[in-house]
Amino acid sequence: MEALWERGAESESTHPGAALRRGHRVPALRALDRVTDALALTTLVRLFVLGVPVASAALDAALPTLGATGAEELGLVAADPDTDDGREVRPLADLRPYAFRDAAGEEEWWLASDPGELVTGGPLAEEHVLGIGGASTTLSGLLLQSHVGTTFDLGTGCGIQAMHAARFSAHVVATDISARALDYARFNAALNGIDGIEFSLGSLYEPVAGERFDRIVSNPPFVITPRQPGVPTYEYRDGGMVGDGLVEAVVRGAGEHLAPGGIAQLLGNWEYPAAGVGAGDGIGDGLERIAGWATAAGLEYWIVERERQDPSEYAETWIRDGGTRPGTPQFEAMHAAWLEDFAVRGVESVGFGYVLLRRPLDGVAPRLARAERQHGPLGDNPGGLGAHLAEVLAASDLVVGLDDAGLRALRVEVAPDVTEERHHWPGAEQPTVILLRQGGGFGRVIDAGTGLAALVGAADGELPLGVLSDAIADLLDVDAAELWDELGAAVRELVAGGLLRPAGASGASA
Repeated sequence: MEALWERGAESESTHPGAALRRGHRVPALRALDRVTDALALTTLVRLFVLGVPVASAALDAALPTLGATGAEELGLVAADPDTDDGREVRPLADLRPYAFRDAAGEEEWWLASDPGELVTGGPLAEEHVLGIGGASTTLSGLLLQSHVGTTFDLGTGCGIQAMHAARFSAHVVATDISARALDYARFNAALNGIDGIEFSLGSLYEPVAGERFDRIVSNPPFVITPRQPGVPTYEYRDGGMVGDGLVEAVVRGAGEHLAPGGIAQLLGNWEYPAAGVGAGDGIGDGLERIAGWATAAGLEYWIVERERQDPSEYAETWIRDGGTRPGTPQFEAMHAAWLEDFAVRGVESVGFGYVLLRRPLDGVAPRLARAERQHGPLGDNPGGLGAHLAEVLAASDLVVGLDDAGLRALRVEVAPDVTEERHHWPGAEQPTVILLRQGGGFGRVIDAGTGLAALVGAADGELPLGVLSDAIADLLDVDAAELWDELGAAVRELVAGGLLRPAGASGASA
């Protein structure tokens, strides 16, 4: 698809694909007008990607086996009501290419969903089935990519996460409360020749009662929506619960449906109460609340908050997402309803981020308990964060089980994406600031002192940490025990962040 845009966009200053992702199709239409070959492909792009009616004869040529009549029988197109002669058809589905790379290699799929507001010209229907978007690509990039037996995709939508999971699972169960969404998911799996997915209708964990899985993945309908007349409740994003109750239900329920050692990965929102609200009732800080749900379910957790919005920003984001434009009476009425809902419940802001949960192995004490805020830009992760998460989990599990003597005996090496940055006052011999920068992963930046910078610089996997620390203490003329207390704790944090790795652990997976 990108190659098609390039062939027709020589005079465009704005790339048509980028404009289309922002919701504008004019640059793409202009690019297609300049393509004189590949007419079958341009017909399909105009119809299913850009949502523009095309001549029935052109669709017959583009789909010589199916034809316009067959596409209409499948519910993919309908006669354009703006033409009386039936010689044009309009799309009833959005169909677009999706390319990605993971541990199994490079792949290209076609994904069908309901047409968006670019085609409908107005707000979405409440039963709208969403296609590939930012949240879905974020989650698919987070997924661990080691092979397992079973995976459960809760709230599959058009099926994108189930299809990704099928590349690394012997069997996938995908559920949704929307029969329409499941129809699309089945269609997409069949369209791309993907087997091993079982589809089931139902809410949350009801369709899999009593079952356990090696993996659970979910891009759940987590959007916090006021329960007021006139506010649409879109099936693809609204789970029908008050506040962040849907995310709480998914987190707590995972404890009963993960096999020992199993991992769940999901996206979610969590609320922050205003100061003084909820004192004594366990509400507390947003990250503390979701960590508490995981702990109550007997799960280990790694929660990363990527963004935090005030109530007005949050409302604006999701009202626009549904296709209602700012400045209209409908937008303002919904905006007021959202703000009233947050005010009544004492919500000060809403966090968004990534949640990784793990059921400990039988008889093994919990090892993972991390809740952090990473609001800045991520590092460079061409295949997504999944490989980084797997490597860090394996390394952290190793290090957290070591006592002080075991840590001193450990050999570590600096990750290849880590660089060092030093800042000096003009004319000064010694740096005032030494920063360690992570090029991939979460793009962490660590303010390192002289001792830690020296240890990281010498960490080539050859010498144990205790030997390195004692040698650095001798060079700096400081107490060896005191320096080790400082560096030992810092090493644990650097391993947990992926800047240091146990020697030989260059491709660990979880």
